[in-house]
Amino acid sequence: MMLTIYDILRRPIITEKSHYQMAKLHQYIFEVAEEANKDLVKQAVEELFNVRVLRVNIVNVPAKRTRRARSRRWVVRNPGYKKAIVTLAPEDRIPLLEGVE
Repeated sequence: MMLTIYDILRRPIITEKSHYQMAKLHQYIFEVAEEANKDLVKQAVEELFNVRVLRVNIVNVPAKRTRRARSRRWVVRNPGYKKAIVTLAPEDRIPLLEGVE
């Protein structure tokens, strides 16, 4: 199956750490498709947001497990996913993800 640029980027990941990275380091974090690689992520971000990407780092986030209260058995609570940390050129921004200014 061929991925389009709209299939590669699933959603932005918005946390306190990602806000710091946006403001100070010009890095934006996205959940991406399992089949995505660095080149595909770079092309998708550059095309969708009209910015210049300097670097892409990809991290496989493992699934989180927890124990049941009564049986004490391990249960998978949320599945693992792949995330991409995209570093933009200092003059570029994605205002859509930065919220209220």
